[in-house]
Amino acid sequence: MPEERIAPVAVTRIAPDSVTRNEDVLAVEEPLEIRVASEEREKNISVTMRTPGDDHDLAAGFLFTEGLIRSAEEIESIRHWGSPNVVRVALRVPIDSSKLDRHFYTTSSCGVCGKTSIDAVRMVCVAPPPSAAIAADVIHRLPKLLEQHQSAFRATGGLHGAAIFTAAGDLLRIREDIGRHNAVDKVIGSLFLDGVTPLSKSVLMVSSRASFELVQKAVVAGIPVLAAVGAPSTLAVQLAREFGVTLLAFVRDGRFNIYAGEVA
Repeated sequence: MPEERIAPVAVTRIAPDSVTRNEDVLAVEEPLEIRVASEEREKNISVTMRTPGDDHDLAAGFLFTEGLIRSAEEIESIRHWGSPNVVRVALRVPIDSSKLDRHFYTTSSCGVCGKTSIDAVRMVCVAPPPSAAIAADVIHRLPKLLEQHQSAFRATGGLHGAAIFTAAGDLLRIREDIGRHNAVDKVIGSLFLDGVTPLSKSVLMVSSRASFELVQKAVVAGIPVLAAVGAPSTLAVQLAREFGVTLLAFVRDGRFNIYAGEVA
C-alpha cells in the first residue's frame, strides 16, 4: 500500500474505564487541481479533494466520464505540474470551449437540477450501455471480493473502494479514494488509459451509496451494471432506468435490491 495514502495521527481514546494516548492511522486527504491544455488554451477545470495516488487515472477518468474526451489517444501527456497536487493533461485535440467554461460538480452535495443533469448526460451518451447478464450468486460475492482488495480501507476505515469485475466475478481493476466519485474516476480512468473502454461486459461495484454521479460515470464508460453497498438516490434510479443500467443497492449480508434492470 503506498504510504502517501495513509498517515499516523496522535489520538486520545476514551473508554468507560480508561484513557489511552497513542497513534491512529488515517486516510490522507489533499486537494488535486486538474488542468487541461488544448491548442493554445490552458484552464483549470476542477479542484477535488482526494487521497493522493493514481492521480493520472483520476484525471483521465474525470475527463472521460465528464464527456470531454472520448479515447486515450486524445491525450498527449499527463504529468504533475509544479506540485504533487496539480495535474496537467495535454490534449492532441481541441475541446469545445463551452465545456471548459461549465462548472464541474465534484461533490455529492451539489445543487444541480436533476433535469439539467440528465440532459447533460444524454448529450454525452449516444447509446445506452448494452445489458449484461449477471447471476445473483456473483452479486452476493462482490462485497467480499471488494473488501479483500481494499488494503487502505483495512488500515484506516476511511476510504471508498470502486472495483470493476467481469460478469463472472473476476476482478479487472480496483482503486480507493476518500471520495467515492474519485474512486470511480480512478478505476474507470485506469482502464480508459489501457484502451479497453467501453466496459460493456463489466460490473462496477462501489463501497458507497449509489448517487447520480456514479450512475453517470457508469453510463459514459458503457458499464451496464452498477452495484452499491449503500442506498441509491431517486435521481440515480431515474438515470439508470432511462439509460438501461442495472442498478443494485444494499448489496451486503447476502441480499440486494434491484432498482433498475434485471438479474439473471
